[in-house]
Amino acid sequence: MRTFASSFVAIAIATTSFATPAFAQTEAAADEGLGEIVVTAQRREENLQDVPLSVDVVSGDKLAAINSGGGDIRAFAGRVPSLNIESSFGRTFPRFYIRGLGNTDFDLNASQPVSLVYDDVVLENPILKGFPVFDVSRVEVLRGPQGTLFGRNTPAGIVKFESVRPDAEGANYAKGSFGRFNSLSLETGIGGQLSEQVSARVSAMYQRRSDWVDNISTPADNDLEGYKDFAIRGQIQFEPTETTSLRVKGQYRDFNGTARVFRANMFVPGSNDLRGLASAAADFDRGEVQTDGLNFQRMKLYEVASTFEWDLGPATLTSVTSWWSGKYTSRGDIDGGTPAGPGFIPFSANSQDDVPDLDQLTQEVRLASNNDEGLTWQAGVFYFNEDLAIASYNYDTPTGTVPSVTALQQQNSKAWGVFGSLTYPLSEQFSITAGARYNNDKRRLEVGRGGFFGAIGTGFARVKDDNLTWDLSATYEASDDINLYARVAKGYRAPSIQGRALFVFTTVQDAISTADSETILSFEGGVKANLGGRSRFNLSVFKYDLNDAQLTAVGGASNAAKLINADNVDGYGFEAEFETRPVDNLVLTAGLSYNRAKIDDPNAFITGCGGGCTVTDPVRAGSPGIYSIDGNQLPQAPKWSANWTAGYGVPMGNGELYAFTDWAYRSKVNFFLYTSEEFNDDHMLEGGLRVGYRTDALDIAAFVRNITNDVSAVGGIDFNNLTGFVNEPRIWGLELGYKF
Repeated sequence: MRTFASSFVAIAIATTSFATPAFAQTEAAADEGLGEIVVTAQRREENLQDVPLSVDVVSGDKLAAINSGGGDIRAFAGRVPSLNIESSFGRTFPRFYIRGLGNTDFDLNASQPVSLVYDDVVLENPILKGFPVFDVSRVEVLRGPQGTLFGRNTPAGIVKFESVRPDAEGANYAKGSFGRFNSLSLETGIGGQLSEQVSARVSAMYQRRSDWVDNISTPADNDLEGYKDFAIRGQIQFEPTETTSLRVKGQYRDFNGTARVFRANMFVPGSNDLRGLASAAADFDRGEVQTDGLNFQRMKLYEVASTFEWDLGPATLTSVTSWWSGKYTSRGDIDGGTPAGPGFIPFSANSQDDVPDLDQLTQEVRLASNNDEGLTWQAGVFYFNEDLAIASYNYDTPTGTVPSVTALQQQNSKAWGVFGSLTYPLSEQFSITAGARYNNDKRRLEVGRGGFFGAIGTGFARVKDDNLTWDLSATYEASDDINLYARVAKGYRAPSIQGRALFVFTTVQDAISTADSETILSFEGGVKANLGGRSRFNLSVFKYDLNDAQLTAVGGASNAAKLINADNVDGYGFEAEFETRPVDNLVLTAGLSYNRAKIDDPNAFITGCGGGCTVTDPVRAGSPGIYSIDGNQLPQAPKWSANWTAGYGVPMGNGELYAFTDWAYRSKVNFFLYTSEEFNDDHMLEGGLRVGYRTDALDIAAFVRNITNDVSAVGGIDFNNLTGFVNEPRIWGLELGYKF
């Protein structure tokens, strides 16, 4: 093993992140038919085709391809129907959207309607949600409200990660990557039985990329977009008796890099065309920028968690305890340029946002029946406590280190819930599931600000609410190969507070906004069909009404983030997924979704555009600069998205020569609640390819991501010019992996 490891580092050959159990096999390598997909969407291990939910799973070759070349969690965007992920912070603050529902808020206490659950632990704060994806067995995407079994803000859905457990067999591996821009990725997972009662596992990941964006304002060749990212996970599992087990886990992440590169006047006025640095007529170059501000990003995260299981015979008691802690700092050039350009920039803007301290404690205890037939049930309690400190700074000069304005926020959030779910078969073909959850939430925010003309003062706000969420679903086995299901569910997101005091020049209290709880009533029906053992087709059709929708009006001349409640968001659409193995060693998949997510509130008005853009919404009578957003599609919500993959393997020697390609398409997205000619992107199409040779132990391949080098705007900064940011460039490299 030492010999392999030393040569492994020396040759620096790349490998992708993969679902460890499937490392040495393509998805097409099964002897016959398509294998069963196991999910835990209802907190039990079940066949995907039997679950009355719209669920997708990313594992095997697809998971490996997505993470090629140092990809982070944003690379999952569009890889399953109705899922979008974007970020104005890069790798450290992802924003999730399912069925059009999400939150474009850039503040560090932003609430999101999509929950991220890692090993049964909800990650609430945005900086936790970017934790690297490594040594995981699968990723599940649960679409629609999940408020019964999973607590904390799930009206849109859940993205759920499952780490490889310490007692997993045949799951040891080492892999690494080297590619364009000196992109290096190293990853390993080693574990197994230490004795009859004890098993352990250690997994780690290191990713690095050199700066590859050239700031033409400096004499250096490349200045920005580099990073170093390290994460490690340790697990130990004790099984003192045949009926009890205790798994203890520790995780750590250390990120050091540059913040997202913002590009001043990136859009040609009056259109969403991208302009070059010299002029609107110049070709856009993703590898160049003109900026004068400091740019850096640092983050450290820690977790200690335990999972205790006790088989009581008729039922199993499970306790999941987790404590997360973290620190974060990010500084960037908000105006995205220099006094010389590109384009006209009214004034310089340089700010920094820090999380000096974050502590999140969660505790869940649940009891679930062990029987597979007849009435099955589960019930439990959930507790959540978060203490969050935020410090924001404004600097008068691009490279200044003494802030002219400081805003400090201290937020405490507490929540608890009681939940239960029952499933009962009314016949051999027909079963129903009913669940309910009582939610109780409290949040308090204190804000203080100083600078400019002296201390501006303090302010505070508190919100609280309780709510009953529920779901009712039915499954009908029309035949051995076809299941029909219907589901109605009520979801809930707790009330929110926003304290964007940095750029507000009146009182601190004026800078604080709150939003009442939002609730959603969702109706869904679908079919899940196995077609002759070689194909699988799933279709979901849904409609929802989101009441008192929590929206964030971001940007404007004050660089604000203000919470509002819209009366309603009307949504409907579908998700279709198809998988087939038409011949041996070939697997094809395809997914398609349509999402209508439109604001329905004739009294919803916001301030639009801080400078330079052409707003296309109606102006409120007598109020220049105030626009109606009634009827607008939600931001970052493409109406159409599609994805497809193809994997083919040819036996050769002791292994196989294989190729795997994956593609994702999305239609037009707007970046803000208002619509404009500039702040949107018409469409994006990204694809990847992996070609290699593998045996039971060894995998060597070449890969490329964003193979067509698609250039698409993925977000904007509405402040004092037409600032935006774009997708990742083409990345290619070689890879090597070893399983033992």
